[in-house]
Amino acid sequence: MPVVEASVEVPVPPAIAFAVSQTTGAIRLRWDRFIRYQRFLDGAAAPAKGVRTLTVQRSGLRMVSEYASVRPPTSVGFKMLRGPWFFERMGGGWRFEPTAAGTRAVWRYNFRCRPRWLAPLAERIGARILQHEIDRRIAGFADGCADPVVLAAVEADPALM
Repeated sequence: MPVVEASVEVPVPPAIAFAVSQTTGAIRLRWDRFIRYQRFLDGAAAPAKGVRTLTVQRSGLRMVSEYASVRPPTSVGFKMLRGPWFFERMGGGWRFEPTAAGTRAVWRYNFRCRPRWLAPLAERIGARILQHEIDRRIAGFADGCADPVVLAAVEADPALM
């Protein structure tokens, strides 16, 4: 199963970095270059194990995923429940590790493509595309961790921390 990973160091403590990663709505759109739209499902208002989300990527691809773990301020994980036809399975995790200068964020995704006969080629192509998207996304996250509007929103919402 292919794995793609990106990391960045941001000048905020892990609790703030984690909280930025879990923002929603207009604040999320200030930094997240991957999504067009994202919302919690089933009446959920915050991330927690078992909470489902709908994410629409900027190209229009849709995915329903479920939080597999939420461990503030160190990590969060998800698995795809429904998504684009070419993904048989997808999951990922974001880790936040303290450093002398702030936090090292490491985002890792794994996936399997279908149909199986096409998977060897589709997974090589998919890994390149997903790597590009994740690199852009984590760069946007770093921008969010330096954006005064995002940081003010995070500090004003204790539920994120």
